[in-house]
Amino acid sequence: MSGPGILCTKCGASLLAEVFNTSKLTPCQICESLLQVDVFPACFRPLETGSAGERIVVEGESSCFYHPQKRAAVPCEACGRFLCDLCDVQMHGHHLCPRCLETGAKKGLMKDLQNHRMLYDSIALSLALLPLLVWPFTVVTAPMAVFMGFRYWKTPSSILPRTKIRLVLAIVIGFIEIALWAFFVVRFALF
Repeated sequence: MSGPGILCTKCGASLLAEVFNTSKLTPCQICESLLQVDVFPACFRPLETGSAGERIVVEGESSCFYHPQKRAAVPCEACGRFLCDLCDVQMHGHHLCPRCLETGAKKGLMKDLQNHRMLYDSIALSLALLPLLVWPFTVVTAPMAVFMGFRYWKTPSSILPRTKIRLVLAIVIGFIEIALWAFFVVRFALF
């Protein structure tokens, strides 16, 4: 008994049904390479001949603007086009079509749609570290790094989850720089 047209990956011979869905490796009947073939049971059923299928939309129902063969589920709240479940984009309880969502994103009409964020944690860390190359600038940038660390502590850091380690480092390094400046000012002021 031959299988449903499944071929050996090494020699290309048609495999027998005895090698399908076994829990162990079985050799090919031609090249004897070891195979494990898992086949869905539907592959063994004979092909059925029947009708070409019926339309999803029935007389008197609305169809999707983008998929005329599918039944409409909701209208777009921006343009009024009928949408199927596949095309419906739900955003904060509103139903939008893909085109209105794209247009709103391009024109900046949708304030809730975020595709990028300002990375304040990276900016604060840069303010604390980069001026170390030219250390006199740290007198200005260290307090700015500490301020940004505290100011943007609760701000979402990125669309992808990030830890607060950059903000912590910026605050710690900023305080160290401020302490060193205070130490040098006091030391040179006393002498």
